[in-house]
Amino acid sequence: MTETPPHHRVAVIGSGFAGIGMAVRLKQAGLDDFVILERANQLGGTWRDNDYPGAACDVPSHLYSWSFALNPTWSRTFSRQPEIWDYMKRVAGEYEIPRHVYFDHDVRSAHWEPEHNHWRIETEHGTLTAQFLITGAGPLADPSIPDIKGIDTFEGTMFHSARWDHDHDLSGRKVAVIGTGASAIQFVPEIQPKVGELKLFQRTAPWVMYRHDRDVTKLERWLYENVPGAQQVARKSIYWGRESYIFGFAKNPRLLKVVEALGRSNINRSTDDPDLRAKLTPDFRAGCKRILMSNEYYPALARPNVDVVTDGIVEVRANSVVTRDASGEETEHEVDTIILGTGFHVADPPVAQRIFSPDGRSLSDHWGTDAQAFRGTTVSGFPNAFVLAGPNTGLGHTSQVFMIEAQIRYTMQALKYLCRNGLDRLDVHSEAQRRYNDMVARSMEGTVWVSGGCDSWYLNEQGRNTTLWPTFTWNFALRTRWFDPHNYDLRVDRSRTRRATVAA
Repeated sequence: MTETPPHHRVAVIGSGFAGIGMAVRLKQAGLDDFVILERANQLGGTWRDNDYPGAACDVPSHLYSWSFALNPTWSRTFSRQPEIWDYMKRVAGEYEIPRHVYFDHDVRSAHWEPEHNHWRIETEHGTLTAQFLITGAGPLADPSIPDIKGIDTFEGTMFHSARWDHDHDLSGRKVAVIGTGASAIQFVPEIQPKVGELKLFQRTAPWVMYRHDRDVTKLERWLYENVPGAQQVARKSIYWGRESYIFGFAKNPRLLKVVEALGRSNINRSTDDPDLRAKLTPDFRAGCKRILMSNEYYPALARPNVDVVTDGIVEVRANSVVTRDASGEETEHEVDTIILGTGFHVADPPVAQRIFSPDGRSLSDHWGTDAQAFRGTTVSGFPNAFVLAGPNTGLGHTSQVFMIEAQIRYTMQALKYLCRNGLDRLDVHSEAQRRYNDMVARSMEGTVWVSGGCDSWYLNEQGRNTTLWPTFTWNFALRTRWFDPHNYDLRVDRSRTRRATVAA
């Protein structure tokens, strides 16, 4: 006799900001029958995995936190990874979230079974079912390894920044760093004084701005802890300041010339070398790619043991990286360590390959290269499923936690609506999803993210931005403030109907 797998009302994939935030709101609503499926042995998501030297947030601390759990004791205006991770674990503990977490439960597949009206979820440690499936596996969860000829033949030590090898001593090493994204901007200044030689292989120079980071004073912390509303005022002032960036990014990109002038000033005060300045100066509009923040990056690149290589990589050999210049001449760079700062699977999240609709096709198959969702949260053909940090919910200017909380609020509104009205299934209409994504595409026209003159990870193969929200975040919050049942196919809870008939 086959044993019936355990059943839960809600299954949440991932225990980062999205998963923990969702769990807290479920508990506050009195819905305690849920489980979090976490592939690692600790919670924390992105801020657990990205523990490379110098890891920090580029959004101010007071804004990069849950609205229901403000932290008056942040030590710096821009928090480091250990402090953010400690904050997440503390909040999770206060709400008793860990008792709901199945650690070391990597989700291998999740199939919607219409005959049972539930999700059957296969993990590496067994099977369970759930009426609702919520994925909180964020876009910075799975490292992207570049497809470079011979990369598997390298005989030295190689690792991605999100899987930092802390046992590997970099002292005196000949280190190659591939990539100049947000992670590399932070760890390069940390490792530069230790290594013997550092070769930074740069495909595209990013815009890097001065970061106004400082210690939070004792007086500020006292005010946040003892004066009601003081931290809310600080948080809201930061929020509205960040929202003003949209006027340049999405409304009038010419305003970004001021930002570019600040970026060039940051380069010029860090080095007098005209060749290095030329290499570090971007050739696209600021904001087209993610704007980065660092006070140490450019000075580190100006040090004698650093070489910025802009020729394209053609091959990795056993003990070297080979580049080719514009004339076709190749150069072999001897290295013993390669650190990949090459980003993540943002547009093609691996979790989408493991969630299957009733027709047996994965979410990844449904999306192809053009990921779409309704309000960034529900996908037609995938009943009772919610995607947190889904398509077109990413940001280029402010806190992702704000968007996640808006999606959590929308998800909770949907669950409460179903409960109040005796319903047990929802599936967004395909036409509603199409109209919504047409609106997003129209709003994206003319923004720096599609017309800024660069090839960014924001764009899919067709040049459509499937990643970012195209305007103010308060606009998204308004659109997700209430559940809109008219956009969904809803089904009556048959078990409740049967119970009502018997009772009558």
